[in-house]
Amino acid sequence: MASRQNYLPRSLMLYSSDSDSGSDDSIVNELNVTPSNVWVFGYGSLCWNPGFEFSKCVTGYVRGYVRRFWQGNTTHRGTTEKPGRVATLVEDKEGITWGCAYKISGNAALSYLRNRECTLGGYITVYTKFYPRLASENSELCGEAFPALLYIATKRNCHWLGEESLPAIAQQIVECSGSSGHNVEYLIRLAIFVRDELNGVDDDHLFELERLVKELLHKEKISLLSVMGHTPERIRRDSHEEVRRPISFEYASRVPDVKLRCLNI
Repeated sequence: MASRQNYLPRSLMLYSSDSDSGSDDSIVNELNVTPSNVWVFGYGSLCWNPGFEFSKCVTGYVRGYVRRFWQGNTTHRGTTEKPGRVATLVEDKEGITWGCAYKISGNAALSYLRNRECTLGGYITVYTKFYPRLASENSELCGEAFPALLYIATKRNCHWLGEESLPAIAQQIVECSGSSGHNVEYLIRLAIFVRDELNGVDDDHLFELERLVKELLHKEKISLLSVMGHTPERIRRDSHEEVRRPISFEYASRVPDVKLRCLNI
C-alpha cells in the first residue's frame, strides 16, 4: 500500500494551504470558467454536508485515487490535543473513488470551500475528471467525464497522520470529537451515503472501519445515537435519473389516470 502513495503531479497541483501563489478563484479564472459552472467533487463530509449553495448534485467517481482515513483534523472532528481522522485521497493507478459532484452557485461557495478545506483542513486543490454514474439524453450530463475541483491532502501538510492499521484508526475515531461533532459521525454518515446512494459500490477501507468502530462502541457501551448529532437534510441527487430509470411498479403512482371501458363479451 505504501508504495502506491505518491505526491501529486505538479501539473495537477493548483493550490496549497501553505502557499500564497494561488487560490480557487484564480484557478477558476485560469480555466476560463465562472463560479456558476464550476463542479466540486466530494468524497468525505461534502457528500452529506456540503455547507454551500449548489444547483445540481450528481453521483459518480474519479479515477486514479483510493479513499483513506489518513488525514488528521484538529477543528471539525478533533482537537489539537486529540486530532480526529478524516478522509483524503491517495494516488493509485488502478483506484476508483465514488462520491458526488456539486455544481456550485454563487461566488461565496469557492471562498467557503477554500477556508473549510484548505485553511482549516490542510488540503490542496487539484482539477480532475469526474465520471457521472448516470447519463441522460435530456440533460447536460451525457455520461462523459467533465472537470471538477478536488480537495486532497498530502503528507506535506501539518495535519497529515498517514497510514496506520485499521484497528488503530478505528480506536482514534472513537476517541475523538471536535466543534462539528464526533469523529464517529463523520465516518458513519459517509458509509451511509456510499451504501444508500451508491447501491452496489464497495469500499473495503471505509466499510471495514465502520465495522470496527461499531464493535468498539458496543464494547465500550457507547450508544451510536449519542455520537451521531442531528440528521442532515436529504440531498436531492441525480435529478436526471428518472429519464433512464426502468419501468417498475414502484413508480406506478406517477402514471396518469386512464378511464377504462367495460366491454360485455
